[in-house]
Amino acid sequence: MAWIKKLSTSQLQEIKKESEVHKVGPILTQEEMYLFNCGEFYHSFRKFGAHFVKHEGRWGTHFALWAPQAKKVSVVGDFNGWRGMNHPMEKWGDHGIWTCFIPGLEEGEIYKYELLTSSEERVLKADPYAFFSEVRPHTASVIYSLKGYSWGDQTWLNQRKTRNQKVSPLSIYEIHLGSWKRTEEGRFLNYAQLTPELIRYVKSMGYTHVELLPLMEHPYDGSWGYQGTGFYSCTSRYGTPHDLMFLIDQCHQAGIGVILDWVPGHFCKDAHGLGNFDGSPLYEKEVHEHWGTYKFDYSRSEVWSFLISNAVFWLEVFHVDGLRVDGVSSMLYLDYGKEGGSWQANLYGGRENLEAVGFLKRLNETVNRFYPEVLMIAEEATDWQGVTCPLDQEGLGFTFKWNMGWMNDTLRYINLDFHERRSFHQLLTFPMMYAYTENFILPLSHDEVVHGKKSLLDKMPGDYEQKFAGLRGLYTYFITSPGKKLLFMGGEMAQFIEWREDRELDWFLMDYETHRKYHFFVQQLNALYLQEKALWEIDQDWSGFEWIDVHNHEQGIIVFCRKGKSSEDRLVVLINFQPYGYGRHRIGVEKALGYREILNTDSADFGGGDRTNPGLLKVERVPWHGREFSLEIQVPPLGAMILKPELA
Repeated sequence: MAWIKKLSTSQLQEIKKESEVHKVGPILTQEEMYLFNCGEFYHSFRKFGAHFVKHEGRWGTHFALWAPQAKKVSVVGDFNGWRGMNHPMEKWGDHGIWTCFIPGLEEGEIYKYELLTSSEERVLKADPYAFFSEVRPHTASVIYSLKGYSWGDQTWLNQRKTRNQKVSPLSIYEIHLGSWKRTEEGRFLNYAQLTPELIRYVKSMGYTHVELLPLMEHPYDGSWGYQGTGFYSCTSRYGTPHDLMFLIDQCHQAGIGVILDWVPGHFCKDAHGLGNFDGSPLYEKEVHEHWGTYKFDYSRSEVWSFLISNAVFWLEVFHVDGLRVDGVSSMLYLDYGKEGGSWQANLYGGRENLEAVGFLKRLNETVNRFYPEVLMIAEEATDWQGVTCPLDQEGLGFTFKWNMGWMNDTLRYINLDFHERRSFHQLLTFPMMYAYTENFILPLSHDEVVHGKKSLLDKMPGDYEQKFAGLRGLYTYFITSPGKKLLFMGGEMAQFIEWREDRELDWFLMDYETHRKYHFFVQQLNALYLQEKALWEIDQDWSGFEWIDVHNHEQGIIVFCRKGKSSEDRLVVLINFQPYGYGRHRIGVEKALGYREILNTDSADFGGGDRTNPGLLKVERVPWHGREFSLEIQVPPLGAMILKPELA
């Protein structure tokens, strides 16, 4: 394993010095064991797992494991020839917790736990609390100290505490690190190697945050990290935990936030993982039929301690700015993924998973207590009420929720042939009926460009030029609609093929003028988004949005106004979803000295036909669209434009 190294003498001395200063104690106290069993030990990672510490005057590694049904537990590895008899663990009363201390055992050693189950079966398990793991296909845990990294992001962390993300621009670039870029030979770049290129690119494109697909250790590349085995272990595919710290630290110093995709709903069934851990279903309640994984058992308080500690771990140890919580719908509903199957109602006869609801509320309450400024984002696809409502108002307490309804309706519409769109105009307009029921993020995510769903560009009807024009219109609709933004990598360069996790993005497309110009368009629209308060300052209520023309299904045109808190922050947006242009098209507007077109998707710079509206557009006292004033503009086929008033 090229990335796992023994501690140097100087590193070892630094860790010993830090441990002495902070008086790190390896032994779980009775109070901590009690809190763990009660589901309230939210820093359990400080004591469970493998920790290089000083114990009874000697340096070595202390191990702690929860395995209540095991008859015997030992630590095994290369250091003892994988013989469990050499290092047995001691069980502490009725807590179900086993511990042992092995003198002289240092960083870099691989290990597992050997458990003897009640049925006399011997099983080898990776450490649920391991901080590092072998590179797949190997499955052992690795003793690793997280100490010793010198962070330089204090300015960012201080600024984060004063930033209100709900009234700030939030533009997220969603990334799968293993397929963003690779070496010329097709191998993974590690976290540190990715850092300079990723930061340079994200900054140039105008994104405020990156969201990384799950980095918890997982055995199968094709799961994209969503079927994990090591919840406290950042995957060794891309380097060490310190390499990941470097990536996050450098992002912060460059003014880029980092959100981590987090999966507390299920885990994979591989033998070395959490499933049937001590010979009993310890972490799991049942099989997740939808994904072929195990669901976590939220009725067990120790599972609460494990998972909530895990959230705190990524926020505290790695300085992550937020967690996007995957699969919340699958957690909330007892019948999720059981279409036609059997499921047991809750004690009130309903389909709500009351234990999972309680877990999510406790999760958000705990995170908010320790880190009130971080983002907790729910991927929730149903009409569950109050996902982003505060806990004291009976909500789940998330900061934001992915607007899956907007995504599904929008992508369904753009998949339609032009003549079909007239009959489905409501797919563009209906999402505004619920746009302010939650604090939403609009996602154009990885799930929508895989498994035969086609890339965003290939979803578009029409010929080659119409596909690009339609994609520019979609991106304008995305950026100007109420809600924060998330775009999956590759969408910004108009990839033709679907995303594949086993190869890097099609960067060669940047050699082609049409793709290069589309890339420039995304860059310019992102910059406009950051600049114009009207596009993000009021994303929570109707005072930030007003329809101007909502019912024009025949022409496939929608017109609306976005507003900031100041009367000076106003924008008029027109989007034409049909391949027909209009030399003179009238829209109703507010009184102003005139309007200037600050963006037109048909600009030649973006690859269009340059049918734009230069200069100051004259406002006339001609009633239109229920307004006293109006103006005429040229509307290109499949074109979108943003107008800004010049006020007296």
